[in-house]
Amino acid sequence: MFNLRSIEINVTDESAWVQAGATAGELYYKITEKSKVHGFPAGVCPTVATGGLISGGGYGPTMRKFGLSADNIEDATLVNVNGTILDRNSMGEDLFWAIRGGGGASFGVILSWKIKLVRVPAKVTVFNVTRSIEQGALDVLYRWQYVAPKLPKNTYIRATSQVSNGEGKKKAVEVSFIGHFLGQIDELLRLINESFPKLGLQRKDCFEMSWVESTVFWAGYPIGTPINVLLNRTNIPTFFFKSKSDYVKKPIPKEGIKSIWQMVHKIEKVYVQWNPYGGRMNEIAASATPFPHRAGNLFKIQYYMSWTEEGIETTNKYLSFSRKLYEAMTPFVSKNPREAFLNYRDIDIGANLHNQTEFDIARVYGSKFFKDNFDRLVRVKTVVDPQNFFRNEQSIPPL
Repeated sequence: MFNLRSIEINVTDESAWVQAGATAGELYYKITEKSKVHGFPAGVCPTVATGGLISGGGYGPTMRKFGLSADNIEDATLVNVNGTILDRNSMGEDLFWAIRGGGGASFGVILSWKIKLVRVPAKVTVFNVTRSIEQGALDVLYRWQYVAPKLPKNTYIRATSQVSNGEGKKKAVEVSFIGHFLGQIDELLRLINESFPKLGLQRKDCFEMSWVESTVFWAGYPIGTPINVLLNRTNIPTFFFKSKSDYVKKPIPKEGIKSIWQMVHKIEKVYVQWNPYGGRMNEIAASATPFPHRAGNLFKIQYYMSWTEEGIETTNKYLSFSRKLYEAMTPFVSKNPREAFLNYRDIDIGANLHNQTEFDIARVYGSKFFKDNFDRLVRVKTVVDPQNFFRNEQSIPPL
């Protein structure tokens, strides 16, 4: 699919056709070639291709303002099980609904998306403020749970707990508060000093830049890195990783945060990323797309563990760490079902292995990814692919 990578931007009607093999970074770059005041709400990893990113939902630092990538799709082309290329009109609204957050790989082969561009300011503001335990990280993170989901839609502050590995530094947990504001520094400082003074945000922490430059910042590059880094498709990982996810509906008490940090400190090679909800995410109905995780969520958690050592024994050790951390989080996260994010593809929560698709197993993981939308996805699957040609470990089954 990586050869299908053309991008056609139409600033006049504020849309673009993007082939499935084009990366998010390429899309961001192409948009800014045509307009300095348009963007697209998608992820922070520039090497992720848009085909899977959008079909699983797709989120990033503007989701509180604009919603998910999947919420900003106007059309699509897909190859169905008969080898026919369909667009929105010929596939029908049920299938078009299903592929925008239900995982396109269950229904066909996504060839391209027609996306709706969004308007962004000529300058946005970003920051990355790190707080240690000695600097009051516990109080700040506890307060973050009450503030971040209620900030204005143009404001997004991610909180990431990790172990510091600085040279000569005693290893300890610290929290990075990474912010994105669709506006300029003065306005941001007024807002944060009023609503979240515990963060202690200062002017020196903040950087104004274009929207496309902010995508480079969010990708983890130093301030000032040229934007053509977004075109890099050869960033092949030299490490192994495991991701898991959770959704949180009630603030986690301070003792709970401490217990999480104890495990993070013990594991070391893990970060626990809290992504705030609220804003536009509260306004879109849970049934509008297959992606159901909307109103009622304070934030989504990503548990990301990575290691470089090879070997089954090492891998099993880190997978065990990952599962123990996930188990320890049980009291603090969503229940019945314990919700999960499709694009992190965690087969621990249920999977059909050995190339078979058992409906009862599919309902286990399907309810976590899609909640009440699972049944409608099954009905769509039954119509468009009754023989289950398109299948994987966590695909939608036909009846």
